[in-house]
Amino acid sequence: MAAVCSAALAAAAVVLATEPRGTSSPGPAPVPPRAALPDPVAPVFRVRTPRPLDDSIRVYHSAPVLRRVEARTAPEPVAPPVAALEQLTPERTTNIVLAVGRARDARGRLWVRVRLPVLPNGSTGWVPRSALGGYVEVRTRLVVNRARLTATLLRDGRPIFHARVGVGVPASPTPSGDFYVRNKLTNFDNPFYGPVAFGTSGRSPVLTDWPGGGFIGIHGTNHPELLPGRVSHGCIRLRNEDILDLARLMTVGTPVTIV
Repeated sequence: MAAVCSAALAAAAVVLATEPRGTSSPGPAPVPPRAALPDPVAPVFRVRTPRPLDDSIRVYHSAPVLRRVEARTAPEPVAPPVAALEQLTPERTTNIVLAVGRARDARGRLWVRVRLPVLPNGSTGWVPRSALGGYVEVRTRLVVNRARLTATLLRDGRPIFHARVGVGVPASPTPSGDFYVRNKLTNFDNPFYGPVAFGTSGRSPVLTDWPGGGFIGIHGTNHPELLPGRVSHGCIRLRNEDILDLARLMTVGTPVTIV
């Protein structure tokens, strides 16, 4: 009997030894070694660190005056008038205005807020959109620094021109503020203005060098030895070679900031 039990136990041991382990609950597939994995694909581009938008980059819009119109204090035909805008400037050029806002009145008519070439400097008024021609996009801006006696032209917020200038004497200073270029004149009989002159919307309460007086001009000079300095009656003077360079880069309608 003992011999029979021993034989049965031996047979059971043989069966257990030959059965594969874990056949009742297979585990996960084996992971290949790290060396067998493919290299990661390089990205097509890398996302740069975000930066805030540059507030100095701005597109402006100018437009010609098509007919005589009253600029008003509000975008309504019954609002009090501020000043009249003529179709032509005192120099008989097309009168250009710089748009700084727009709105609709109670009847849905579109109005445009524009800078006005009147005293006090910085004045604005509302005119019907129908009184103006098509908009012209302006991407330049001129900054005149009276303390440093410099003029810098920016395009899309980046400087593209820089020159030393002359500004007004203490008795007739060049006014500070935000203005714009109204017109461009050439072929002067008097070499005092140089080869090119720009008229601006800026005004001076005293007589300036500009033809007709009162307006602030940007022009050349027949006395370059005086520049830079405080030498004018309010206008901004540049050497002739500098005003020619500026004329190639700056268009009528360009905003002018004088600090």
